[in-house]
Amino acid sequence: MPGSTRAPGGGTGPRGPRTALTREEVLDAAASLVKRHGPAALTMRGLAAALGTAVTSIYWHVGNRESLLDALVERTVREMGAVRPAGRTPAARIVSVARGLRRELRERPHLIAMVHERGLTERMFLPAQQALVHEVHAAGLRGAKAAEAVRAVQYQVVGYVLVERNRERAPAQRPGEEELWDARSAEHDPALARALARPADPERLFVNSVRALVDGLLTRAGGAVSGGPYPQ
Repeated sequence: MPGSTRAPGGGTGPRGPRTALTREEVLDAAASLVKRHGPAALTMRGLAAALGTAVTSIYWHVGNRESLLDALVERTVREMGAVRPAGRTPAARIVSVARGLRRELRERPHLIAMVHERGLTERMFLPAQQALVHEVHAAGLRGAKAAEAVRAVQYQVVGYVLVERNRERAPAQRPGEEELWDARSAEHDPALARALARPADPERLFVNSVRALVDGLLTRAGGAVSGGPYPQ
């Protein structure tokens, strides 16, 4: 066909012959499609078109669609294990793990849902939990109190992300917060009413809530605070 060339595996590409396709390239392209459109949009034919190759080449690298989805799930589990703590104190490092975990969850909601559907959620969270265990131990917590702290931070992150997602997908609210809050509904605190009528800053609210949680959990162990003052 004029103006096109054959890609490896029988596909055509507008930019000339492409280099040999790799499994990682297939997974990258598949993950990108799922992130943008969800798993229902991932078809072998559509993936082949996105890569400029033949469907047979996709099958050769990753097997059938179910095998491809399994590979994406396994890769997501590995990527979620890459969250690393940073900071000068155990409390600050716990907050950093929470921030990293929230970021990773928000970046790939469809892939996370696939992990959950395959019963691998606990395995996915294990590396982050282990990082938290190390830090709560460093802060002086042990046993059941340490376990409670690890779970409290994890649940705070997951719950916050779920609320964020729900608010982002919700229809426009009528009346909205700016209409519901006034001096009377805020118990005659006009500054509070003005603040609640404004859109929340999700990142600042998250950091402040996690810091407050961590400071409360570590106070009983005499741990350093998580890096306050809290962002205003």
